[in-house]
Parts: sequence; structure tokens; C-alpha cells
Amino acid sequence: MGNGLLRHLFVVFLALGASFVALAQADLETGFAAARQGDYAAAYKLWLPLAEKGNSNAQNNLGVLYEKGWGQARDYAKAAEWYRKAADQGNASAQNNLGVLYERGQGLNQDFRRAAEWYRKAASRGELNAQNNLGVLYERGDGVARNVDEAFRLYKSAADKGLAQAQNNLGVFYERGKGTAQNYAQAAALYRKAAEQGNAAAQNNLGVLYGTGRGVGEELVQANFWFTLAATGGSANGAINRDNTSRRLSPAQREQVEKLLADWQARQPSKRP
Repeated sequence: MGNGLLRHLFVVFLALGASFVALAQADLETGFAAARQGDYAAAYKLWLPLAEKGNSNAQNNLGVLYEKGWGQARDYAKAAEWYRKAADQGNASAQNNLGVLYERGQGLNQDFRRAAEWYRKAASRGELNAQNNLGVLYERGDGVARNVDEAFRLYKSAADKGLAQAQNNLGVFYERGKGTAQNYAQAAALYRKAAEQGNAAAQNNLGVLYGTGRGVGEELVQANFWFTLAATGGSANGAINRDNTSRRLSPAQREQVEKLLADWQARQPSKRP
């Protein structure tokens, strides 16, 4: 299904307490720019003083660096410490990230109930990744009583606001008639929204619908195109489906797929160095 955990990574500075001056905001944003360029050591140096003074966005961002091992040795325990400092101040991104560590048992004892608690706090503040992650727990019954209707509601809330993973998960519900009436066309529409954002699971799922003619016309070229994108994005199922459908393509169809791939690549924004 591809409904894995999502985290909100670096957060742009939003608001500072009265004791902070414009320089603090500049340092936070400069650190963010450095991180975007891959200079995580510089970002760490800029964020650490702010985090030590209690800036929750800087604290969350340090947690990300420790969790990912970017500019620092990977240390889930330290990541959890920084996330908790920010989460206790009500930082929704940190609340979600702390929930992820609880769910995975990284740096903390695995505890689905606590994961759900932190996701719920973040979700109530509008954090879309947390809404999706809490939906996953409700769908599976991990840390909460299994409730497919609540999972559907949470996925829809995040999907309506554009979160690709939630759009994919909601599409699965429509495809399977889970928590709602089965509707292949609606599933295809949701998969397409997520697929256009580069979500590999959704790209594979959309390819499956094209390959079987459910909710969309049966089109081998479109199926192979979406499977190829999914495989490029790391989907193992996408790679299998790409290879299976590639063997059925005629030379003319193969050319059509190549053109679709070239057009797709041309539409993608340039990557930062």
C-alpha cells in the first residue's frame, strides 16, 4: 500500500518570541539555505545557539540532522531529545517527528500508543504528515483501536490539502472499497494527484489501473510509463510491473513511452546542486 511513515523535515522560521531579534530569524533561515545546499555542518552551527535558547524550529531541525546523520553522526537518542524539546513547546513538526521515532522504536522504546498521542497533537495543529501517520495507526490498529472510518477521515483531510502520501492511501481505500464505496475512477484520480507529485507508490498503483482498465481506459503505454516512473522512484513493485509490461510493448508503443518520459523529465524542476 505504500503508506509508510512521513516526517516534516526542516521547517522555515515562522515566529519568534519577544526576546529574539531579527538576527535569530536570519540565522535560522541561513541555516535552512545551507541545509538545502547540503552544507549540514554550517546549518548545525547556525541552529545550535538558537536551539539552546529555546527556538523550537531550530530544535526540530537539529533533531532532523541527528536522525538523518547529516553533518553529525546519526544518533536517534539525540534526535528524540531535540524533537521532545520542540514538541513540548507545541511545535507540530517536532511532535510528528517524535511520533515517528516512537512508532519505529528509534532512540526510544517502540510505543505505538505514544506515537499516536504525538501524532494526534500534531494533527490537531494541522500537521498533514501527522494526520496521515495517525490514519495509518487507525487503519492497522496499532496503539489505537482499529477504526477504518477514522483512518479514511484522516487520510481525506490530508489528501484534500495536497499531501501525496495521503492521496495515495485514500486512493487505496477507494480502490478496495475500504471505509467507503468502491470507486475505481476516484481511486485513479487520487493516484494521479499523488503520482504527479512524484509519489512512487501512487505511480505504481495508477499503472495497475491502466494495466487492468479499472477507473481508466486500459492502456499499456500509460501503464508502462507510470510503472517506469515508479521503478525510478524506488518502487520494487513498479520495477516488476515495468519489466512485465515492457515485454509486451511494440516498437511504436515503446517510442510513445520514451516520449512520455522525456516530456515528464522536461516538466520537472531543476534540482539544486
